[in-house]
Amino acid sequence: MRTTYCGLVSEALAGQTVTLMGWAHRRRDHGGVIFIELRDREGHVQIVCDPDRPEMFKIAESVRNEFCLKVIGKVRARPADKENANLASGKVEVLCHELEVLNASVTPPFQLDDENLSETTRLTHRVLDLRRPQMQKNLMLRYRVAMEVRKFLDHNGFVDIETPMLTKSTPEGARDYLVPSRVHDGHFFALPQSPQLFKQLLMVAGFDRYYQITKCFRDEDLRADRQPEFTQIDIETSFLNEEEIRGMFEGMIRTVFRNAIGVDLPGYPVMTYADAMHQYGSDKPDLRVKLKFTELTDVMKDVDFKVFSTPATAPGGRVVALKVPGGGDMSRGEIDGYTEFVKIYGAKGLAWIKVNDVQKGREGLQSPIVKNLHDASIAEIIARTGACNGDLIFFGADKAKVVNDAIGALRVKIGHSEFGRNHGLFEDKWAPLWVVDFPMFEYDEEEDRWNAVHHPFTSPKDGHEDLMDTDPGACIAKAYDMVLNGWELGGGSIRIHRAEVQSKVFSALKITPEDAKVKFGFLLDALQYGAPPHGGLAFGLDRLVTLMTKAESIRDVIAFPKTQRAQCLLTGAPSLVDEKQLRELHIRLRNAAVAG
Repeated sequence: MRTTYCGLVSEALAGQTVTLMGWAHRRRDHGGVIFIELRDREGHVQIVCDPDRPEMFKIAESVRNEFCLKVIGKVRARPADKENANLASGKVEVLCHELEVLNASVTPPFQLDDENLSETTRLTHRVLDLRRPQMQKNLMLRYRVAMEVRKFLDHNGFVDIETPMLTKSTPEGARDYLVPSRVHDGHFFALPQSPQLFKQLLMVAGFDRYYQITKCFRDEDLRADRQPEFTQIDIETSFLNEEEIRGMFEGMIRTVFRNAIGVDLPGYPVMTYADAMHQYGSDKPDLRVKLKFTELTDVMKDVDFKVFSTPATAPGGRVVALKVPGGGDMSRGEIDGYTEFVKIYGAKGLAWIKVNDVQKGREGLQSPIVKNLHDASIAEIIARTGACNGDLIFFGADKAKVVNDAIGALRVKIGHSEFGRNHGLFEDKWAPLWVVDFPMFEYDEEEDRWNAVHHPFTSPKDGHEDLMDTDPGACIAKAYDMVLNGWELGGGSIRIHRAEVQSKVFSALKITPEDAKVKFGFLLDALQYGAPPHGGLAFGLDRLVTLMTKAESIRDVIAFPKTQRAQCLLTGAPSLVDEKQLRELHIRLRNAAVAG
């Protein structure tokens, strides 16, 4: 029926008769000549309807926005002064010979070119929202990215293998989505948080290069870069070490960026987790922001200012400075705004010093805290930060996690702000990074136990196996994350392939042999049958495409996303179900309504 897409009509088709199908994006009546801007997934083209074809023209008069149309007409060049540089088809137009309304449309709830729509409106009317050119571009790019990934992996010998969606609930960090079994009373399946265990089983089974672009499910608190269901590019391989794995998949991401959006990514620096936290307070630092922490914990141990000295002398405490070049231009109102901002991350406040004249020492500084610091500490602050006249120094002092979270977020907020951009604190570029050598475990003070930083199947560094018994906090993992512009793009590790090492990890995590057998018995059994050395990583497809499109949220690159309250405004999910369904599943609700 259709001979070409609207957006592909070009000068090459001049003089030819084409059949187009799409939607009326806009209709204009110019004193007897009607212009229809016809739109499909590839773009727009102008249709010219002259009154000398009365039957066709009468139909054109009835057309309104979002009518679905069929157009047969001849491609011709536009007059030179009427060309539209904003359209790929802007040098030509189609003189309409035949026009058919395939389906009329009621008046849409919004104009598709309205850039000020609320997200609630967009998600409620998602089908229409997806017609908008930007959303069409986003999802077409998502398709191209997935295809480039598949081509790269196929070229490198990886095999696409599906793993189950209904599986066993295992502790993997977030809450599981549970699916009740109708057949087995009181029993539940879990939707997979990742295919982690199954891809390891595939390595044991001899499929040495596996991949899957698959859905994963995590019942966790949401934000702009999270969804309860998300798409993961899941990859596992045998007989490669961590450097070889990083090299291969750095190559994959470079290839995807080059072929999908024409970008050649710069080199990937490699940074240890310890250095990332020390300098940026984050394991996914945004290297576009030209600000770093200055360590002051040792300097503040003997000052009279308890806000600094107490965390400086407490186990696990930290004091840092964040020098903001030119920050002396900030108003008190701006500083107060940043003080409220860091409180979101648990900080009690935000101390600061404005450097007016560094040569005058204490007298050249403006701050309510200077009187509480001795001369040696002030001199060391200036020396370590390298502060100059006109700079502003912020301070974070608390438990290390609070300092890292709060001042790390402050660093990014200032860098991305209008102030940061105007003062050269932000460089608009692609900034990739590998973060390596993550700790194996992190201590949970509330539960008085160690937890796995990644998951309990991550291999320790060679020679660190015994530390799991004696000093778990010093044990380093063969784990690595790929970071891009401050987002964790993907992460992975070398896995444990020997049962005795896996047992040591479970012991450090206080998982008894009996519990391990119940929760992971199928994996532990498989490891006994000559399991190969293996490892891999997983990339977030949603995050990858969000970065490429420079969208504000991953919801802009997912066809039918959930809100931050894990709801689908289009379909009304989640929803009530009727009593009959609940009875079949052996479920009774307490203090809750049911449908019907």
